[in-house]
Amino acid sequence: MAIREILEVPDPRLKTVSTRVESFDDELKALVADMFETMYDANGIGLAAIQVGIPKRLLVIDLQPEDEDAEPEPCDHDGHHHHHQPTKREPRVFVNPEILDPAEETGTYQEGCLSVPDIYADVDRPKTCRVRWQDLDGNVHEEEMDGLMAVCIQHEMDHLEGVLFIDHLSRLKRTMALKKLEKLRKAA
Repeated sequence: MAIREILEVPDPRLKTVSTRVESFDDELKALVADMFETMYDANGIGLAAIQVGIPKRLLVIDLQPEDEDAEPEPCDHDGHHHHHQPTKREPRVFVNPEILDPAEETGTYQEGCLSVPDIYADVDRPKTCRVRWQDLDGNVHEEEMDGLMAVCIQHEMDHLEGVLFIDHLSRLKRTMALKKLEKLRKAA
């Protein structure tokens, strides 16, 4: 297991159209393990293989929902005592995913991306979508996705086509977002 480097804009590799996974082998399983480790390390909820430089149609997602049953743990990273609701890990792997029938109805969600660090913007997407994908053994699954899961899987599937969430914004908003990112980088 290893934490891999996450590509960030304007890395041209992020514009790659990823190719189908053909072999469901140990190499694929190792890549998935690395992707989860990388995603958790970066506090992300989704990661596409191309974000670690591998142009394969492969996504990992873990929405890490708050665990209602758990005791809140105090955390004081910034000197204040917050009660931090622990999250449950619910790792999910999607190989060669495809969207079958996106809803007509759209919803707006504030999205961010590990490849576009610290930038958040509202994106409109179909509210629900039926997704077909394969698991690590090559078995085919189908599921109706809604809520945050629908948003996240559509965002991650965009990566497979070389599309970033800022590409959905108007040119003006996208330019502003990229300028802001540049400023943040200089400040760092």
